[in-house]
Amino acid sequence: MRHNPHHAVTDPAVVRRMIEENPWATIVSANDGIVASHYPILIDEESGDLAIYTHVGRPDEDIHGFGSGAEVLLIVAGPHGYVSPSWYAPGSTRAPTWNFSVAHCYGVPEILSAERNLAVLTRLVAHFERHVEEPLYLEPEYGARLARGTVGIRLPITRFVCKVKMSEDKDPVTRRQVLEHLRGDGPYASPVLAAEMARALGLE
Repeated sequence: MRHNPHHAVTDPAVVRRMIEENPWATIVSANDGIVASHYPILIDEESGDLAIYTHVGRPDEDIHGFGSGAEVLLIVAGPHGYVSPSWYAPGSTRAPTWNFSVAHCYGVPEILSAERNLAVLTRLVAHFERHVEEPLYLEPEYGARLARGTVGIRLPITRFVCKVKMSEDKDPVTRRQVLEHLRGDGPYASPVLAAEMARALGLE
């Protein structure tokens, strides 16, 4: 990402929260050309440092070159959306913009054993199924069959670049009006983005 210290975030806790709230990520590698894949991710709760678990469907592990010791990029995108200049205070610049939050995380993936991969798949299903009315958890025998078609990955995040751009550079009236429109019912309304903006600006 382009360096912009005004929107830069260096707190690992912000990246951790972004991962927890937005667990669908993009993995990018440059093994034999640039390759991108999209998978659900989970925080490694037992690690003192930032790390995630995921899995890839075979043969993605070969396409990405996992196990070669090469670094990969994990992109985690938070809430984002268009901001119209018609929402700004009178006299403000009339340039539209896009509010967003995103983290680019780097690390060298570790391939999990078959046993750990199954454990991660089981936890992944449980993590999402817990929110449904009648959760259907992964049974061990069926899970073992599914796991054979996947490769489990643990990615320790050794560095990251994170940006949170939520109209911090706007005047108080514009900020309030942007929030009102995001919370409204117009074509660019986004309650999730409004909540993220309010949190970033300390207006919760």
